[in-house]
Amino acid sequence: MKKIAVVILNWNGAKLLEQFLPSVVAFSEEATIYVADNASSDNSIDVIQTQFPSVKIIQNSGNFGFAKGYNEALQMVEEPYYALVNSDIEVTENWLVPMIKMFENEPETAIIQPKILDFKKKTHFEYAGAAGGFIDKLGYPFCRGRIFETIEEDKNQYDSEIPIFWASGACFFIRKEVFRKLKGFDPDFFAHQEEIDLCWRAFNFGYQTKFTYKSTVYHVGGATLQQSNPKKTFLNFRNSLLMLVKNLPKNQLFPILFMRLCLDGLAGIQFLIKGRISHFFAILKAHFSFYRIGYQFYKKRTPNQRSDYYKINSIVYRYFIKNGKVFGTIF
Repeated sequence: MKKIAVVILNWNGAKLLEQFLPSVVAFSEEATIYVADNASSDNSIDVIQTQFPSVKIIQNSGNFGFAKGYNEALQMVEEPYYALVNSDIEVTENWLVPMIKMFENEPETAIIQPKILDFKKKTHFEYAGAAGGFIDKLGYPFCRGRIFETIEEDKNQYDSEIPIFWASGACFFIRKEVFRKLKGFDPDFFAHQEEIDLCWRAFNFGYQTKFTYKSTVYHVGGATLQQSNPKKTFLNFRNSLLMLVKNLPKNQLFPILFMRLCLDGLAGIQFLIKGRISHFFAILKAHFSFYRIGYQFYKKRTPNQRSDYYKINSIVYRYFIKNGKVFGTIF
């Protein structure tokens, strides 16, 4: 058995598989490659069987989204290290070698993220992960190389191997034993921010998440759900609140939730002013959904929420008031 499994979740992504699987097959000699298919109705299975016969297929019985889709598929994968890779990722030569070395040499490291650059603009970081993720006290995620809508050019300014708070689900490496101990992604998220929730739970259990610049991938981003799609707004706003309910220290939970709900209201007003009515209603829908299922997530809390999850109080204040647009000017 090989030490690492590359697992690509797919739903009706035959064209993406034709475009991006060749690089994965060419540069993943160290891995067994799987495509976990979420009951696609296109010709994805035929594409894999005819064009990529070395790739193993795991067929889920329905479209379970990102979280449950991976949870179901990974029950069938026994390699000790998992590389969970979006179907719109182009990998580079020897991209797996640094990951395997880090897992083998650093037993405390449970999750790793490579450098993620933009497939459409390869000189720049990509929105979903860049050079590793953090959150502020209010639970807003940001990255080295990307804060809100400001994306930096990669000038090797973040070429260091450091602990981070969360790794991007676009290209997410995790030990099998840790994934199973934490019971995988929370399937109630369906999609969006489930990887941050998993990293936060790992952090609360004392595991370390790290970034390495020695492995680089290129991500299209938004290939399955565009940034302009109101459904993406709904999932991001709702899931962010649910993640806070599960993971914030108890003495901070309600004050921070109240502040986030108020800030969400301001975001909704901003959408209204810009004429993006569907996104305004997406935030309203997200809040109603949160009120309906929030207690269900509260019951998922564990006794060991850590209070040292953040490095700055408010990235919103730093970005919009203090004009801190670049990670390097904040830390």
